[in-house]
Amino acid sequence: MSLPPPIPLVARNGLGSFYEHGAQLSSWTPAGHTPVIWLSAQAVLEPGTAIRGGVPIIFPWFGAGRSGELTPAHGFARTSTWALVETGTDGEHAVAVLALRGERSEDPQFGHAFSARYEIRLGDTLQLSLSVENTDNQAWSFEEALHTYLRVGDVRRVLVQGLDGCSYLDQADPQGPLVRQQTGDLAFTGETDRIYASSTSIRVIDDSLDRVIVIEKEHSASTVVWNPWIDKAHRMSDFGDDEWPHMLCIEGGNLRDSAVCLEPGQSHTMRYSAHVEALV
Repeated sequence: MSLPPPIPLVARNGLGSFYEHGAQLSSWTPAGHTPVIWLSAQAVLEPGTAIRGGVPIIFPWFGAGRSGELTPAHGFARTSTWALVETGTDGEHAVAVLALRGERSEDPQFGHAFSARYEIRLGDTLQLSLSVENTDNQAWSFEEALHTYLRVGDVRRVLVQGLDGCSYLDQADPQGPLVRQQTGDLAFTGETDRIYASSTSIRVIDDSLDRVIVIEKEHSASTVVWNPWIDKAHRMSDFGDDEWPHMLCIEGGNLRDSAVCLEPGQSHTMRYSAHVEALV
């Protein structure tokens, strides 16, 4: 059984779409520009399956969790059906609000009651906001990320600015995860899978498409940069063998040692925004 078609979002200065499955943004094209969000042509659009591309919501754990034993990878939020609260327009932006709730008994791997609210606002800018509230009677912690797949002309000609001097966990090193430090701009010459300790803004310099994607984050202590390159793309059934040069993930989140802890009744909101500038 296939998912229903994505729901369109139409603003004066941009277009987009999203699925209730995972509350997942699937496209965004600001007026006067080519698409900014990448979606694999091989993405599996079926209930219970993560969609390859767009902006998956990672919650309440990243990867296999801090224990290394949790499934599914990156948590259950991206494969859950979120409730559509509202859609409409607000000034120059099209807006969608979705919600997800969980009770203590629903997932034994997490086992906490929560309420999540996700807001998508798009036009000439993209603004994403994920709020999580602890509705339980005890404190708990979680990891989160907005796993944004950006469309690029050729990742081998892309530079990422804003991470100079930041430490990062290199998850693609053949010797196992190692902590390193970024020096200068980030260029791509092979598989890249890094968790940076960074809350700074990011500039994605895309020479092939003559544009710069500027990313801003709030209440996000982690920045993930990912491209699977040739071999890993070939091993993934929902990723075309020739698609890897045209995507780059720049994610905002709170991961590993930066996981969020909430007392009963507390909430946390993380924001991620992007806009496009001409390359000069």
